[in-house]
Amino acid sequence: MSTETSSSSDYIQHHLKNQTISLGDSPFWTINFDTIATSIVLGIIGFGFLWWVLRGATSGVPNKRQAFVEFALEFIDNEVKSIFHGDRRPFVAPVALTVGVWVFLMNAMDLLPIDWVSTLLFGHVLGAEHWRATPTADVATTFALALAVWLLMIFFFIKVLGFGGFLHHLVAAPIKASATVGAICLAPVNFLLNIIEFISRPLSHSLRLYGNMYAGEIIYLLLGMWAASGVAGSFFSALLGAGWTIFHILIVALQAYVFMMLTVVYVGSAYESH
Repeated sequence: MSTETSSSSDYIQHHLKNQTISLGDSPFWTINFDTIATSIVLGIIGFGFLWWVLRGATSGVPNKRQAFVEFALEFIDNEVKSIFHGDRRPFVAPVALTVGVWVFLMNAMDLLPIDWVSTLLFGHVLGAEHWRATPTADVATTFALALAVWLLMIFFFIKVLGFGGFLHHLVAAPIKASATVGAICLAPVNFLLNIIEFISRPLSHSLRLYGNMYAGEIIYLLLGMWAASGVAGSFFSALLGAGWTIFHILIVALQAYVFMMLTVVYVGSAYESH
């Protein structure tokens, strides 16, 4: 029993390790190379495809590829329209579309058979000892994305309110007072509430996506271990794996949508405060 438990633990730990590159003696200066490489490749594939379709777009009857991209743009524009009250034209394609498509592609890597990808493809072909193919199952990826959105939010706050207006917003909202004495008394409370809100946004933004994708990765690993228990285990593993994959497709798409819409909400909050 202990040998089986140890084997199962080794199997899970092997697939949860990243292919890393150390830049120094400290563990902090370590790069998850598989996460970065996979993210870059998916970005090139996804946006290369969009560029290829839009480059050949015509004003006549669109082909299937052009119709799909136009539908995606229109869908995102309609979603942003209800939330973002500023000029959304320079915002939809560069930010919302980028976040939505890129996160969806990274999430979708979790649908690939984990042993085929990490062991056969990267292990035998590229000679990598470890390779996690789902970038969003790595908290470093989701936190980096959320931090980029957070910095963009701060940029829009300063752009809309000005630097002085942004500092005033930190101490004058959300609890407002008409009298000067009341505003001075409430300033520390408002500042504390705003700091908590500004800190919690990137944390919740990143951990929500990471938690869902990491949980999906764990479930696939558990189903894969069950397949090693014999013919009956392989049958139920395949059956449950197919059912989980159908459900997980919804999670992959939904989490990309939620991450994209929260990006719009956070950046759009600068215009709400104006």
